[in-house]
Amino acid sequence: MSDNFAVIGGDLRNIELVKLLAKDQRKVFTYGLEENKELLENLNNNIIICKDIEEICSNVDIVISSIPFSRDGKTIYCEFSKNRINIISFFEKMKGKTLIAGSINTNLIDEALKRNIKIIDVMKNEELAILNTIATAEGTIQTMISNTKNIIHESNILILGFGRVAKTLAKKLQGLVRNVDCASNNKEELAWIEAFGYNVINLENLVENIFKYDIIINTIPAIILNYENMKYIRKDTLLIDLASNPGGIDKNEAENEGLKLIHALGLPGKIAPVTSAKFIKKIVYEI
Repeated sequence: MSDNFAVIGGDLRNIELVKLLAKDQRKVFTYGLEENKELLENLNNNIIICKDIEEICSNVDIVISSIPFSRDGKTIYCEFSKNRINIISFFEKMKGKTLIAGSINTNLIDEALKRNIKIIDVMKNEELAILNTIATAEGTIQTMISNTKNIIHESNILILGFGRVAKTLAKKLQGLVRNVDCASNNKEELAWIEAFGYNVINLENLVENIFKYDIIINTIPAIILNYENMKYIRKDTLLIDLASNPGGIDKNEAENEGLKLIHALGLPGKIAPVTSAKFIKKIVYEI
């Protein structure tokens, strides 16, 4: 069974991954992808659409799932299926197997380990995490252009946080817009912002500066924009949240203030699924 893989759930990245694995003459058992027309059109002897999880577990030792693995903590994220795959029930059937997925909740990892399931979180792979920032940055720029009425060259832009995604995004924006500011309260990140030559904003001084921005992009997975500072944001400012649920921008408060907020999750899977699938396949083979 070592040449067999299963791919369960996910977005367009997993559709492309199935095709790539099948092209490499791997037998790929799929579940939770059955409503994708492209997959159905590319069916061949190496791609099998399974009727249930039991069929998968009897044919493979390695299961590849979604990025993120779950969005509600209870079911596997499946963009192309009406089936809701309960994670605990799934784990019960997967005892002794290997699960490769991304952004897996710590509690779910504990549940998997109880059942002797080997867990590999690909988003903890530094190479893949960095490569994913490229598609995320390009998707963010696409979102900005599509949701503003002015050219972004004239925009004042604020990026909250300066981790991997923010670094790549700021670099790509530097040649496109007149002014890019980056904010953090982490001393190391503040030093990096200064070293890269961007305008430095300390989150402790956010209220003093926030009114001047045309676009604010959050990359921090904790609520940063809330009741205390949201009221100082201009009504024509575009807010983009790249952080995983619940994000870093209070959705209810943004709505109360009449602000346009886009929670842009899973951009690599939306704008560059082929490239992202190649990255994932490379990491899977290395693992």
